[in-house]
Amino acid sequence: MASIRELHEQLIKKERSAVEITQEALDRIQALEPKLHSFLHVTAQRALAQAQAVDAKIAAGEEIGLLAGIPIGIKDNICTKGIPTTCASRILENFVPPYESTVTQKLLDAEAVIVGKTNLDEFAMGGSTENSAYQITNNPWDLSTVPGGSSGGSAAAVAAQECVVSLGSDTGGSIRQPASFCGVVGMKPTYGLVSRYGLVAFASSLDQIGPFGRSVEDTAILLSAIAGYDPQDSTSLKVEIPNYAASLKPDLKARRKLRIGIIKETFGEGLDTAVEQAVTKAIDQLQSLGAEIHIISCPNFRYGVPSYYIIAPSEASANLARYDGVKYGMRAADADNLLSMYTRTRSEGFGAEVKRRIMIGTYALSAGYYDAYYLKAQKVRTLIKQDFEKAFDLVDVLVCPTVPSTAFPVGAKNTDPLSMYLLDLMTIPANLAGLPGLSLPCGFDDKGLPIGLQLISQVLREDQLFQVAYAYEQSTTWHQHQPQL
Repeated sequence: MASIRELHEQLIKKERSAVEITQEALDRIQALEPKLHSFLHVTAQRALAQAQAVDAKIAAGEEIGLLAGIPIGIKDNICTKGIPTTCASRILENFVPPYESTVTQKLLDAEAVIVGKTNLDEFAMGGSTENSAYQITNNPWDLSTVPGGSSGGSAAAVAAQECVVSLGSDTGGSIRQPASFCGVVGMKPTYGLVSRYGLVAFASSLDQIGPFGRSVEDTAILLSAIAGYDPQDSTSLKVEIPNYAASLKPDLKARRKLRIGIIKETFGEGLDTAVEQAVTKAIDQLQSLGAEIHIISCPNFRYGVPSYYIIAPSEASANLARYDGVKYGMRAADADNLLSMYTRTRSEGFGAEVKRRIMIGTYALSAGYYDAYYLKAQKVRTLIKQDFEKAFDLVDVLVCPTVPSTAFPVGAKNTDPLSMYLLDLMTIPANLAGLPGLSLPCGFDDKGLPIGLQLISQVLREDQLFQVAYAYEQSTTWHQHQPQL
């Protein structure tokens, strides 16, 4: 499937219709889903109706935007009016939102074609998309491995060309980690740049919606469409949104050399050799494109995982208290009384990982432990922010591996949650600090599995991230590789 810009050109030149493009995506979904399991819900009839409306507009001689007629997948924790939004959980099995999230409304206004809702770890809690209550998504590069998580369905769908671009959410790396595992581009924007209205909450101070694409330009185009102030979201930032794709250049040469910092704490013990070699080569490539390379220390990065796994479960325990069988979603049958209904609904409706995090969070927030755990974790969060502030006094962009390894086999970490949590070691700090981060392909290991390079910049400098990523992408061929399905 072609890029957004290429498909747009085909549409306005009437070389192809939006219905043809949409049908191609739907046919590919139908062919691949039996072995890939990226989608929980496919909205074929609605998608074709949306495509027909775009074709009618073109036939009438009206102008269309870049995203008009472009097939898009939406992570199933983002509310879509009239389309099930389950968060891959039994407790929301029959929930159909009566309202549209801000991001999907913006996509509908841009006349994009929503082809379906993608699979995820239940309530976005996990790093492999094995925690879905309905199905395990497989990695298009090797069906015996995981696609990462929690936005594994969105990443796999883009990698397998079941849609052109997709939306995910990132709480501790849930866009960037699956982007790395699936060999696509994934962006976690600055906290507050994209409205969270209609995103089912996991950890409210960390969650952020962001785009996936097979190229940096496609990802930039999608972010421009969904970003912007929303009065329905109290954390939304009142800032002007640039056209991120308009100023992309194939090199990093400017009046002042771009300074790139290598986070030294992200290299060494625990990092796969293939990942280290690929990222080191990518850094050399950035230097050859005109960047100035510096070694940067962020000593508090090592505390990101333990602080995150107190803060995020604490917020989750509060957010998920609303699922009690009273207002919406599943209600346990044959309960004897109110307490029994609460207990049985939550016991039967939530999966093991969600229960684990609710219990951790409830414990951390309980009387006598709040100061010892939650408050201390928030203080560590401040130290991590300060590390970033010091680093950005010296450099413009930070670089490190996205994940310490490539995709692992399905089931390999099911009995060891801690080893799964440690995969977020390099992505979590950006969430704790509210900074934008981007992962893009930078190589493959000896098994042919993709490796991701992570770029992190200052608040609201997504433009800088896209520029560095685009320059690197255009000087390599990693983005041109496709999984053989």
